[in-house]
Amino acid sequence: MIFNIKAAVLAAAMISLPTLANAQSGETTYKQVCASCHGAGVLNAPKLGDKAKWAPLIAEGQVTLTAHGYVGVRGMPAKGGNPNLSVEGFADALVYMVNNSGGKWTSPNPTTVAAINKEIEARKAGLNKK
Repeated sequence: MIFNIKAAVLAAAMISLPTLANAQSGETTYKQVCASCHGAGVLNAPKLGDKAKWAPLIAEGQVTLTAHGYVGVRGMPAKGGNPNLSVEGFADALVYMVNNSGGKWTSPNPTTVAAINKEIEARKAGLNKK
């Protein structure tokens, strides 16, 4: 078996591409899905950059805020109204909003995504009991 350095470098670059793409996807998703409400404050949605309104939400923590927003909370519809939005895409958009509104979050790693998914299921179960 011959080790092909070019193939190895290309494979490593391809593995890195989703990470680079995800860095852009939060802003893109915000612009495509979230800005219509979070840009204008529709139904009291905290506006992008409004540190006072975002502070108590940020304090809930990344897992809780992401999961509850993904399921739908207060006046916000599930998945921000986009039924095709993945948990990861939603989470990255939220990271973008939080980081532009006084927080310092990072794109969730697999462990954090697993915790978000667990909280999503708990939130859905709680809502189904009502």
